[in-house]
Amino acid sequence: MLKKISTQQVQLGMFLQSMEGSWLSHPFWKTKFVIQDQADLTALLKSGVPAVWIDVSRGADLVADELAAPTLPMGLPAVPTLAQASQPIEAVVAYRSVKPPRVSFGAEMEQATQVMNRSRQQVTALFAEARMGKAIDTDQCLPLVEDIANSIARNPSALISLARLKTKDDYTYMHSVAVCALMVSLARQLGLDDEQAREAGLAGMLHDVGKMAMPLDILNKAGALTDAEFTVIRSHPVRGYQLLKDSGGVPASALDVCLHHHEKMDGTGYPEKLKGEQISLLARMGSVCDVYDAITSTRPYKSAWDPAGSIQRMAQWTGQFDPAVFKAFVICVGIYPVGSLVKLESGRLAVVVDMNPQHLAAPVVRVFYSTRSKLPISVQTLDLSGPAAGDRIVGRESPQDWGFTHLDEIWRRA
Repeated sequence: MLKKISTQQVQLGMFLQSMEGSWLSHPFWKTKFVIQDQADLTALLKSGVPAVWIDVSRGADLVADELAAPTLPMGLPAVPTLAQASQPIEAVVAYRSVKPPRVSFGAEMEQATQVMNRSRQQVTALFAEARMGKAIDTDQCLPLVEDIANSIARNPSALISLARLKTKDDYTYMHSVAVCALMVSLARQLGLDDEQAREAGLAGMLHDVGKMAMPLDILNKAGALTDAEFTVIRSHPVRGYQLLKDSGGVPASALDVCLHHHEKMDGTGYPEKLKGEQISLLARMGSVCDVYDAITSTRPYKSAWDPAGSIQRMAQWTGQFDPAVFKAFVICVGIYPVGSLVKLESGRLAVVVDMNPQHLAAPVVRVFYSTRSKLPISVQTLDLSGPAAGDRIVGRESPQDWGFTHLDEIWRRA
């Protein structure tokens, strides 16, 4: 199990997994070793490295009194008590983050955009190494998962919506980032703690790594797959599981989600046709998040479905998802997710630009078109949950039916 701790808490006998901060400040030419020499410990303490990751399954852990009331410099969050650390789902990142205050969609867009740009670079490089047969290094994923989790805490809609805007060329890579974000948000909605939410996020980021073992001509095929090609694609959970297991150091939860995210509650999924409670909570979560991002994204063989229509269709797929998990997921993304085209009682059309967690049927929208005049109107932002809005949603609309191709430009405006 991995833990992030302050550098000042490091002790002899701990297994150093990785170090945070600029690599120029790192005092060692290697990581992933047990700190046994006092000189190495002194060098680390004087290095200026703010925090490190230790693997307590391979070395010493913090003692009980330090777990109960640690002193962390530089504003780093405290690790949990022993009772908090012994949750049903084994925590990968065993520390509790200070939750950032929730901000508006517009206020989070700039930071979310930066996180997405870093994610694209890092995940593309990570998966490229996997395609070449190299081991997956989860150390590269942990800081990225933390950045994603912090953005989700500030405003989940911003990053989740941006992650949906992937091209068919970078779908495989950015799909993993999107599922990571969705898993973090869903975990929090289900009441899992911050450590478990990050564990879910890591599992989401690694869930489709088996796609890197698929032939590119099949993975990027624009048309329908033949039965033989589909059989090859269906092998990606097993191939991914084997790749992660061979890499070593990958949490059991990530292995499980990688192997079982295509299982269905009625037992008709693959690869093992697990049914109901045979499927772990994280794998059930992974199934919902994986499908939602897949159908709302443009892929080589299909155009994206609109977000609200996707939620509606998923609700009709009896037997595929855990009902309780799916209900929690809808609360996460909203009945009308960001980017949805809706019709208001006034006859105006609007695109959803933020959700109201306490009023899912009354999100923040941006009005831009009149169905009565059949003409664009001055863009206006309305919070439908407020008494001054004077309007309400009467239904969702299909952007294709109206010929709208610019909705993303409207909701992305700060």
